[in-house]
Amino acid sequence: MAEDKGRSVPDSSTVHGRRELLVRVGASTGLIAGAAALGRVRWDKGGFGVAESTQARQVRDYRLKGGAAEFAELAVAKAPKDATEEEIPSPEQLVRRAVDALGGIKRFISRGDVVVIKPNIGWDRMPVHAANTNPDVVAAVIKLAYDAGAKTVIVADGSCNDPNRCFQRSGIWRAAYAVGAQVVLPAEHRFRSMRLKGDVLDEWPVFTTLVDADKVINVPVAKHHNLAKYTAAMKNWYGVLGGRRNRLHQNIDTSIADLATFMRPTLCIVDAIRVLMRNGPQGGNIDDAKDMHTIIASVDQVAIDAYGATLIGQHRDNLPYLKMGHERGLGTMYWENLRLKEV
Repeated sequence: MAEDKGRSVPDSSTVHGRRELLVRVGASTGLIAGAAALGRVRWDKGGFGVAESTQARQVRDYRLKGGAAEFAELAVAKAPKDATEEEIPSPEQLVRRAVDALGGIKRFISRGDVVVIKPNIGWDRMPVHAANTNPDVVAAVIKLAYDAGAKTVIVADGSCNDPNRCFQRSGIWRAAYAVGAQVVLPAEHRFRSMRLKGDVLDEWPVFTTLVDADKVINVPVAKHHNLAKYTAAMKNWYGVLGGRRNRLHQNIDTSIADLATFMRPTLCIVDAIRVLMRNGPQGGNIDDAKDMHTIIASVDQVAIDAYGATLIGQHRDNLPYLKMGHERGLGTMYWENLRLKEV
């Protein structure tokens, strides 16, 4: 990065990467239009080893079995309550402390892996609004993956607002490129119809980039949601879907549980650096968000949501999708039963 009168500006390689991505997205859109005219869309190779003829899912469950007793199963890294502004750890420091408490990133990522990082980039909002994952948290996770020897790190999400604006205004596009990650926007040709075999989600367009990888790290932001009451790890999988996702709001708890059954993350790292306390999921009023300087990490997406909900004053008993996830064996809603480590 070069400095221009006190503000950061991208160097030539960053600008080149952005332009390349925009060209690819534009070219892809043109190809889709042509394919539609021919009455046939040629999809990318499917993810999760799904054959186009059967379109059956193969769930990869990365949850660690057992593990050394000294490693936490749920790690919470946060600034001390009495810390001055100068003493507050950076988002990167908090991410590293939380992951180290789980045993370190090399427990999850192996040399040569293709790693997809799934933040929440759903909204045309700035980081101060806390509607999207903090860009510094995303950059920290990318660095960790490369530290572990990842071959490629990709950042992707299916935005609710215009993807170009969401990826740029959130700060995630710039932050990801700055540390060497690829950024993939939800172009139409990257979606493919798959059978999720859920109670609500049966056949649905799926963002193949988010499943066609060796490892998937879920990096949501903790915040209020007007329908689900709280959103973080399990709800963040909505970004995997294309189509008319608003239809799922009629049975939002079951659809969240269905998605969490389909998507089994390698690791969950919840951003609670700044938390949207009300008027979620979009927010828009700075006063609705609160600085908490906290990162939560676990392989258990049910437990991490049950714990994270307490940050906005919610209780697991008020979140039906947590009970569904617990009953399906996706994790435990009783996070107190896990090895908890606060750092």
